[in-house]
Amino acid sequence: MTTAPWLKNKNILISGAGVAGPALAYWLSHHGFTPTVVERAPALRDGGYAVDFRGQAHLTVLRRMGILDDVQRAQTGMGAMSYVNGAGRKIASMPADVFSGDVEILRGDLARILHEATQDRAEYVFDDSITSMTDGPGGVQVTFERAAPREFDLVVGADGLHSKVRTLAFGPESRYVRELGLYCAIFTTANHLELDHTGLIYNTPGRLVSMYSARHNTEARALFYFASPPLSYDRHDIGQQKKILAEAFAGIGWEAPRLLEAMADAPDFYFDSTSQVRLDRWSRGRTVLLGDAGYCASPLSGMGTGQAMVGAYVLAGELAAAGGDHRAGFAGYEEAMRGYVAGCQKSGEGVSKWMVPEGRFMAWFVNQNYKLMPYLPGKGLIARSARKTASAIALKDYGR
Repeated sequence: MTTAPWLKNKNILISGAGVAGPALAYWLSHHGFTPTVVERAPALRDGGYAVDFRGQAHLTVLRRMGILDDVQRAQTGMGAMSYVNGAGRKIASMPADVFSGDVEILRGDLARILHEATQDRAEYVFDDSITSMTDGPGGVQVTFERAAPREFDLVVGADGLHSKVRTLAFGPESRYVRELGLYCAIFTTANHLELDHTGLIYNTPGRLVSMYSARHNTEARALFYFASPPLSYDRHDIGQQKKILAEAFAGIGWEAPRLLEAMADAPDFYFDSTSQVRLDRWSRGRTVLLGDAGYCASPLSGMGTGQAMVGAYVLAGELAAAGGDHRAGFAGYEEAMRGYVAGCQKSGEGVSKWMVPEGRFMAWFVNQNYKLMPYLPGKGLIARSARKTASAIALKDYGR
């Protein structure tokens, strides 16, 4: 960490302690800023789905942060994923790099690594959240649910798809969140199929159930996708969300009934739409958005986590290059990231029709393609295309 007395706007509040927030805290402190991270959860969130990094841009950021070795040590080590029929018989396999990229890690494990790398570099405030922001000429007056009001030079919304910072600074999320027609649920469960660094996928029209091993086969993740028009539900009512999921998969075969039964005892449960976030600008006054809060590409793209890590590197670097001038720094951040984000979001469009085909013919057609893919000349096209998209940004060297 360096000291930089010449910097303006050094005291920066970051909302969100998932991935983007701590990554930004690392790079801000590296350049001499003083970050504070506020997180509404009482502690780091464990579990979660597997996220991957692919291509030189992603790996370069991890390497420059000094955490690539830690991420590789904690990686899932997943092999090929197999599609199965209702009887559990394998009908097709997909190579590991289609789903896992160059390195794959559970989101909770990545959050832990990032927190350990930044806990001495940044102030962390858990079990609290922002309730209001008043942007003034010299800073942002911020109130919290629990803590006393404070003033910060800048505020960063790194608080995900349903960003509170975005709502406060830009308006209702209905203006910016674009649903892609699918809902997703994931939770931890026992590895009762004794999967060994692999996973199984079963789909029927409009539905997909998957189970894959985690943490060296000591547990597993149950993953569900289903097609649906926009649903109205309470995002904080987990019981209601579990009921929606159970109803959506009623009568579905394979392991779905057993996994839904195990859902009741899951130590974690995540449910949400697969969506993208689109804004014409990512900053307003002294507030700026990072990661899913500003440009969610959707889980289907496989780009969200790497994109957020790249965005954190660029945002901190551009602020440092501008001497802390937020107008110039935010403008440089947008200029560097806009094209990259557009490519990542494009990769997430249209994936739903292939991942969760809605009609019987389309489901049959997709499964036939998966069967033939290992024998086709372009069998590596999906992975190569994803790696090319993930690498489509030239990272500046903002100095060590």
